[in-house]
Amino acid sequence: MENLKRDIKVNKFSDPTKACLFITYRLGNWVYYNLKIPLFRELVLFIYKILDLIFIRIINNAQIPARAKIGGGLRLPHGGNGIIIHPNAEIGENCTIFHQVTIGYKDSPTKSYGPPILKNSVYVGAGAKILGDIIIEDESIIGANAVVVKNVPLKSTAVGIPAQIIKQAKK
Repeated sequence: MENLKRDIKVNKFSDPTKACLFITYRLGNWVYYNLKIPLFRELVLFIYKILDLIFIRIINNAQIPARAKIGGGLRLPHGGNGIIIHPNAEIGENCTIFHQVTIGYKDSPTKSYGPPILKNSVYVGAGAKILGDIIIEDESIIGANAVVVKNVPLKSTAVGIPAQIIKQAKK
């Protein structure tokens, strides 16, 4: 539950439903990866699914599945409003995700690509789409409404549709 403490520290919970979103996700994630007693696990996952439906999907209009691996210190300035995260996505420590962001698969008629990996301290602007088997490296910035389908290097800024790197850290 260390990650939940870090989430609470970086978010302002003026709205209790936002706190419930974090508590629900962290509970489900802990159960999914740590609870090994089959019958008890299924019972707690059932309770989690009810909480997920109420606090994440209905009230916050988000999809943040328990299976997604999200590091501590996740900052959601506008709660979960419209955020969709693929169950197999990985998000590092201290990331910021604004509203209406999608982090998911990229499909084409001939091939399906896995979900993205966001490393530590990534900032994702409102409405951005991060799609496919790509890596967004540490301390990168994804601009509002960007559609990212290629890797983003360390400490870079990506904007546009499709996203282009406009600023990159010097080596």
